[in-house]
Amino acid sequence: MFAVVRTGGKQYRVADGDKIIVEKIDGDAGAAVNLETLMTGEGAALTMGGNVTAEIVAQTKGDKVIIFKKKRRHNYRRKNGHRQQLTVLKITSVA
Repeated sequence: MFAVVRTGGKQYRVADGDKIIVEKIDGDAGAAVNLETLMTGEGAALTMGGNVTAEIVAQTKGDKVIIFKKKRRHNYRRKNGHRQQLTVLKITSVA
């Protein structure tokens, strides 16, 4: 059985026991969260809605992304970096 869930503006196809990395969700490690479920399926049968429960494994950060802007011949250079805050989830139940 699988489900399609939406969180952080993205959609993920999940099943029991999967680990996914999503944009930051508030909560400490070990806390349970319910995810917005778009549809569930088993084999070829699809149904709308459902319930997906996940456990927060860790709060982490993604890889650093470097932003570099330059305009040639104008002595304009800007360097900036960003690390996205992420949450690692383990899917505990799909219903």
